[in-house]
Amino acid sequence: MTNDLQIQLSWEDPATGERREPKLNLPIAFGREFARLPAEIGGQRVSRMLLNSNEVSRYHALIDWEQNQLVVIDQGSVNGIFVNGQQQTRSVLTNGDVLQIGPYMMAVIFATNVSAQITSPPSTIQFNPNTNLPDPSLSPALSTPSRSNFPPPAFQAENVVVQALHATGLPVDESDYLAIGAGLGSFVWVDLLRISGVHADKIVALGLEGEPYARYKRLCMNSQIPLHERLRSNSDSCPDNIWGWPSYALRESWYDFTQGKINSAFRYLWQVFAEPTFAETYTPRAGNVFDSIDREAKRIGWNQIYRYGRVRGIRKTDDGRYCVAYSRGPGNYAFLVSRYLHLATGYPAIQFLPDLQAYREKYQDFKSVVNAYEAHDHVYQQLEQQGGTVLIRGRGIVASRVFQRIYEARKQNQNITVLHLMRSPKPQGNKFQTAQRLVKNHYEFQPFNWPKACWGGELRTILEKASPDERKRLLADWGGTTTADRHDWQRITEQGLSEGWYQITFGEVLGVERDAQNRTITRIREKGFGEMNLAADFIVDATGLDAKVETNPLLDDLVKHYNLPLNHLGRLVVANNFELIEMRSGRGQMYAAGAITLGGPYAAVDSFLGLQYAALVAVDGLVAARAPGVQYLNIISSYRQWLKWVLNQSP
Repeated sequence: MTNDLQIQLSWEDPATGERREPKLNLPIAFGREFARLPAEIGGQRVSRMLLNSNEVSRYHALIDWEQNQLVVIDQGSVNGIFVNGQQQTRSVLTNGDVLQIGPYMMAVIFATNVSAQITSPPSTIQFNPNTNLPDPSLSPALSTPSRSNFPPPAFQAENVVVQALHATGLPVDESDYLAIGAGLGSFVWVDLLRISGVHADKIVALGLEGEPYARYKRLCMNSQIPLHERLRSNSDSCPDNIWGWPSYALRESWYDFTQGKINSAFRYLWQVFAEPTFAETYTPRAGNVFDSIDREAKRIGWNQIYRYGRVRGIRKTDDGRYCVAYSRGPGNYAFLVSRYLHLATGYPAIQFLPDLQAYREKYQDFKSVVNAYEAHDHVYQQLEQQGGTVLIRGRGIVASRVFQRIYEARKQNQNITVLHLMRSPKPQGNKFQTAQRLVKNHYEFQPFNWPKACWGGELRTILEKASPDERKRLLADWGGTTTADRHDWQRITEQGLSEGWYQITFGEVLGVERDAQNRTITRIREKGFGEMNLAADFIVDATGLDAKVETNPLLDDLVKHYNLPLNHLGRLVVANNFELIEMRSGRGQMYAAGAITLGGPYAAVDSFLGLQYAALVAVDGLVAARAPGVQYLNIISSYRQWLKWVLNQSP
């Protein structure tokens, strides 16, 4: 029986939230050290499953077939095993049970006579830079493949001859510093270069939109965070102000004080003083963040630095620099050569659940099934006018905001219900040493950052010193799908559950179809109830973004051309100062920042503070390399530059 029976384990990766669904032969051993897991049991080969977490013991648990029953057995682990939320030392498993080992919540599904394989990851949809909509037919911004003869054959060399570029007759410009992306990551790096003494005419930022926050703003608006709403992700730092003072809270408090709003002014100060123990963590309004970046962009001369361009490729040159081939418009191509290059391309695509992607392709219905990161205001407009049922997939920060937006729509029309489909229950939160996250109604909460020490304290030091395997375990423990610990949102959740218009359902999706009334029908296998159908007028996929290098043709080409290593999360391997060491080109240096570096020396790389930290250590690296014009900020020069920031004077 064992040879014929396979088990499919389905879970979300604790570090990235990405779906994993391996199908494995019995018996199956779980642990964090491969060498400690048995290779054979009773003459049968063991499927060894590594789980990278310090909450997982070296040999943690075993799933085997005993007396016609599937059994999971604790192997004397420190933190134990949980089956459907109950701690067990030995337990029979049935189809659909949820097994928890450390931070891994795995749904157990029987699969017979199926060859072992890893199922396809969630589909990705790439962003159309000319609209608010993701477009499956387009490659991501900055990296659309060319159908012309550009770049020319000379560009495919290991080290491109600069003279050969000039021989093409196309424009060849030069700069000391080049930022690819021109988004928030690029802006923060450029801002620090300007503050550190580099003139604006020595820097170029290549991208598709002049406002460095344009894409971030669009994603916020699409995911129902309008300008007056507060951001839900970390905002411990200020992208416009590397000193962090005055903070957004101080600025907002001062503004309200001048408007005579004394109570709110002091409330913001209390928040930053007492967070997160006695008060909710403060986060700024989205509009205030964008306004402050506009001010700083004007101060540093961003309009002079920014250049429109769709990057086609990056190569080393024969004189120790880098060459970027880019398009300035239809049929308008050029090259840009630079000594120091910075990559901050952001998220190239959104993740879209395979069953929902299949539904859209089958029915060509892009109105009923939407992603939370694409423009979908029509959903809420129809709900307010006609009522209806919405099915939410995913349970992170974006899902919580979508749910709150539906609650606001219910103020206009009470005939709105919400079905929230989750793969499995969440009985307890992630743990790290003595700390453990709170869980309510199967949502895992955390402060808007990860543990505070991830930013600049002992946990950052631990991660920098850790080996790649140790980093896997640490990021698994610190990560996970979480949502904001906001009291207003929690009250809405409790109200929806008690009044019955909000329902949480657990199950495995078998398929999504459309009925005669043009409603979506999600067929699921629900634990303990067999198969059932969930009917809804709309389905909102809130499962997140994708930043794997292979998703971005520009980065994928760079990695393959120079055989660059990737880390265990499929991201770029960077040094502790975020340099891509393998891309050294003579005196030339290349740095990276943002989500494409997750899994490296820093935890929350795609936060405001993460981008600023990456910029700080990268510019320190440039100072050490004696890059032209860059000066180390000491107490006197830093204070002088801060005064210029306060007075809104050019650096």
